Amino acid sequence: MTIPKEMPEKWPWVAVAMGGRGQTPGGTEEERRVKANAREYNEKFQYASNCIKTSKYNMVTFLPINLFEQFQEVANTYFLFLLILQLIPQISSLSWFTTIVPLVLVLTITAVKDATDDYFRHKSDNQVNNRQSQVLINGILQQEQWMNVRVGDIIKLENNQFVAADLLLLSSSEPHGLCYIETAELDGETNMKVRQAIPVTSELSDTSKLAHFDGEVICEPPNNKLDKFGGTLYWKENKYPLSNQNMLLRGCVLRNTEWCFGLVIFAGPDTKLMQNSGRTKFKRTSIDRLMNTLVLWIFGFLVCMGVILAIGNSIWEYEVGTCFQIYLPWDEAVDSAFFSGFLSFWSYIIILNTVVPISLYVSVEVIRLGHSYFINWDKKMYCWKRCTPAEARTTTLNEELGQVEYIFSDKTGTLTQNIMVFSKCSVNRHSYGDVLDVLGYKFTFWDTGLLEAVKLGDPHVHEFFRLLSLCHTVMSEEKNPGELYYKAQSPDEGALVTAARNFGFVFRARTPKTITVQELGRPVTYQLLAILDFNNVRKRMSVIVRNQEGQIRLYCKGADTILLERLHPGNQELYNVTTDHLNEYAGEGLRTLVLAYRDLEESFYAAWAERLHQASGASEGREERVARIYEEVENDMMLLGATAIEDKLQQGVPETIALLTLANIKIWVLTGDKQETAVNIGYSCKMLTDEMTEVFIVTGHTVLEVRQELRKAREKMLDSSQPLGNGFTYQENLPASKLTSVLEAVAGEYALVINGHSLAHALEADMELEFLETACACKAVICCRVTPLQKAQVVELVKKYKKAVTLAIGDGANDVSMIKTAHIGVGISGQEGIQAVLASDYSFSQFKFLQRLLLVHGRWSYLRMCKFLCYFFYKNFAFTMVHFWFGFFCGFSAQTVYDQYFITLYNIVYTSLPVLAMGVFDQDVPEHRSLEYPKLYEPGQLNLLFNKREFFICIAQGIYTSVFMFFIPYGVFSDNAHLADYQSFAVTVATSLVIVVSVQIGLDTGFWTAINHFFIWGSLAVYFAILFAMHSDGLFQLFPNQFRFVGNAQNTLAQPAVWLTIALTTVVCIMPVVAFRFLKLDLKPELSDTVRYTQLVRKKQKTQHRCMGRVGRVRSQRSGYAFSHQEGFGELIMSGKNMRLSSLALSSFSGRPSTSWIETLRKKKSGGGDGGGSSVASSPSGGGPDKTLKV
Repeated sequence: MTIPKEMPEKWPWVAVAMGGRGQTPGGTEEERRVKANAREYNEKFQYASNCIKTSKYNMVTFLPINLFEQFQEVANTYFLFLLILQLIPQISSLSWFTTIVPLVLVLTITAVKDATDDYFRHKSDNQVNNRQSQVLINGILQQEQWMNVRVGDIIKLENNQFVAADLLLLSSSEPHGLCYIETAELDGETNMKVRQAIPVTSELSDTSKLAHFDGEVICEPPNNKLDKFGGTLYWKENKYPLSNQNMLLRGCVLRNTEWCFGLVIFAGPDTKLMQNSGRTKFKRTSIDRLMNTLVLWIFGFLVCMGVILAIGNSIWEYEVGTCFQIYLPWDEAVDSAFFSGFLSFWSYIIILNTVVPISLYVSVEVIRLGHSYFINWDKKMYCWKRCTPAEARTTTLNEELGQVEYIFSDKTGTLTQNIMVFSKCSVNRHSYGDVLDVLGYKFTFWDTGLLEAVKLGDPHVHEFFRLLSLCHTVMSEEKNPGELYYKAQSPDEGALVTAARNFGFVFRARTPKTITVQELGRPVTYQLLAILDFNNVRKRMSVIVRNQEGQIRLYCKGADTILLERLHPGNQELYNVTTDHLNEYAGEGLRTLVLAYRDLEESFYAAWAERLHQASGASEGREERVARIYEEVENDMMLLGATAIEDKLQQGVPETIALLTLANIKIWVLTGDKQETAVNIGYSCKMLTDEMTEVFIVTGHTVLEVRQELRKAREKMLDSSQPLGNGFTYQENLPASKLTSVLEAVAGEYALVINGHSLAHALEADMELEFLETACACKAVICCRVTPLQKAQVVELVKKYKKAVTLAIGDGANDVSMIKTAHIGVGISGQEGIQAVLASDYSFSQFKFLQRLLLVHGRWSYLRMCKFLCYFFYKNFAFTMVHFWFGFFCGFSAQTVYDQYFITLYNIVYTSLPVLAMGVFDQDVPEHRSLEYPKLYEPGQLNLLFNKREFFICIAQGIYTSVFMFFIPYGVFSDNAHLADYQSFAVTVATSLVIVVSVQIGLDTGFWTAINHFFIWGSLAVYFAILFAMHSDGLFQLFPNQFRFVGNAQNTLAQPAVWLTIALTTVVCIMPVVAFRFLKLDLKPELSDTVRYTQLVRKKQKTQHRCMGRVGRVRSQRSGYAFSHQEGFGELIMSGKNMRLSSLALSSFSGRPSTSWIETLRKKKSGGGDGGGSSVASSPSGGGPDKTLKV
């Protein structure tokens, strides 16, 4: 075989995508050479095997790698450093186990968690790698595991099997080497796609021919471009171009094809699926970032305390200690007071390190885990229809759910169901479609006038449904007699064909040259002359057919803005009436299509068909030439009417959006749909209302136009605020931060709608701030026709400048970049695959669950975490600062107040469980009150419950407690000869501390459960049990060197003075807190306090609610173009290559019932409610899992 020398110099679209992947001995892989049935030849390039490895460890590397990763955490390294210090006898005044026990506990828990996660990764890898595949080896098909498949192997796939690697399709059971695949795992699209082998290999249908196939493929290197592939097959002295249409990618599933053969081009990590499975960006909450800052401050405070005490030690040793060298000599290494102070500094660093105990990080993770389980277990977020529960896919972001300020949402499949319902239509000046929502799957169209028109033989109505039954690319198959199944490219096209079927015009079958329709029971076969295929530029499709009388007619359906320009001038009256109907449908948020036809003369068609044939065979500019030919015939058409399809809103969407808006959450819709569709959905779901002051629409095509439109919008908003006397006027040189604050305070409610081409200019570096200022001043923002990259850019823009918590929610693969960019990503498990769910932090099946996720779980998680942190820092400063005060009375000798066992057990036994119970179970108001009073959500957005100010208040309270915790017992013991020993003092201070912090957590707990009671009182009981055990005879006899103070606890606590001291200490420490909270509750109550008070006072009264009334509106906007489709199927049908010979049937496109929604929103504030309704229909609907492409 000779390889021609005409080789591409580079693959332009992979220059950036490679990212350095695909290394060979010669360096970076610039092109790939693969020879069929030649393993030895391919192995010299050292291509990756097909073995997938997503796990991080194995049995040998787990311990060293995991420990190395854990000690990347500053906290773990810090505690390891303390442990090392404690091993130095000259400076350690605590036993090493006081640090090593909690450190080992934390490392062990984390290691077990990591090992468990990696075990499941190993399990998943093994499951995939051990899948069986049929590989052609030495002319014989052999069963091989996926991991043993190599580049250059020929594989046989059978129906419903996953594709093992990236394959070049060689042949299949279908005519012309066609096969059908599903790509949901790659791009989220569940509609079937067609791939085709090149003609020269499509005849290689048996193993004997394939065994002698020795073609060589030279192609692009590995990259992550799912929609592009470039290469050339060299075989038998010829070369054949290869494209993405010839490739089967790993992750796809073979559908409705008995078998196919493919040549492995990319394997394992080089496949496009694995190239796209990049690491998800690690997300941290704002509380995590604040804690990192606070820990640094605390460490600085710790160093300052150590320095103060070290200076005190040096002074004391110089002034006093030198006088007692006879019986208090310095250690051998200490030769001066200065060096003694230096050693004392490190000793105090060890003693005082408990201001940031390692148990803090363990407790935080336990609390987050508990919150995640609450989300998973919430039955009110469980979708019974799909048997899908809510899932917290991460445990690190729960409290940030209570701080969201901006929500970025996809539209189709997220706000809507992505299930199209034929709702209304306009035919010959008449509008039909008085629809109702009924239970069941039967076709129900409650306008008898349309049915009567069909029965009476109205020629316009017949032609209307004849067009719907002919102008499409739907495939049909009759599995059983009387059971007709449709498979459509999109749900809306399926809905239209199903509607025609139910009105008596049944599409039965097609061949490459005919379409058979059963018209009111009479079979009619039309000759199919041409399909003028759909694409996003044309926004229409047409068919040219010849009827049984020999008449040639073009049928066309498309977007109103496109088709109305191409009508014959004689349609003016019908045009005006139909336009009115379109406006009416637009006001109801429906997606419309305009239908038209044109009769063609035989001579005209013959000449046009010849020009089309020449354009189709052009080697350059084929698409442009074909488009111009299409334009010639799609003119001077006669208007038939219009259809209106409802992309039904998900249940509860308007109520959810209204409730989130009351919680001061701004919602931005980022959609690939056209402007009219998105705007109408905006009105349907109450993002946009007629009561808004103005809706700004930005449609500029140049930078200058977009800038002018944005500035004009800002000027209008600022002008509207002048009557309020706020004194602000628009200034070009106003600082960005100042302008934003001014704009957000303007009077009135505004909305912004911007198109994708305008957004591209608005996101440029010199204009992004102007766009952000304008958008943030609006109550609602809708971005239309945006790409997945633009979605991520918008989210990143808000994150960058607003410093607000963002949440992105979507259901498709095009939403993945947005979901990964936002602080919190939510995936909807809907019609568009699972890519969004896999990339998300939280997932559920319906948009309405978002209100519960944020207003209940998110708010509670934030509240609990804040209360936990405040209490945790308080109790540890109260515990640790006692050592600081004691230093002034022990010659700064680094002597501890408590015994070392109390120091070890304080944070992991005595006080850990009560604070965990509060952090997991506490709540200020019940869940239904959280939804009734959405304003309760605002403290999280403003970060009021835990910030630097609250932190210093906790620290101040802890220091205050430590002062009285030390000096009250010290004063009592200094005047009492019976209680003058150190150990009795230690027992008294420790007992006072445990009681005070237990009382304090009782005051902090707002929601008492049996678990709270058990943990608080149980911890006290455990403390006294351990205390008496450590001072018992039994332990002394077992460990005489460790437990020397026999009976000390019993003797000390038998003294009434000790209990009076403990009581006095408790009262002095707690009473100021009680008094402050009482005065605050009385003089300046928070909303949660008011809600709780109202709940107690009116417990037996029913709360009065107002329902939002329906408000009608008249809109002149066009509704969206209801024809989601893919280009290329028309050409495929006309070629006859997709005509099936196998017995495998296409999946059904069955009807689904519509669901109704009733807008009910409680408003607690004065001012009344607004609202609206939406007509709901039960009519033929395109069900099925087919993805709707936005156009």
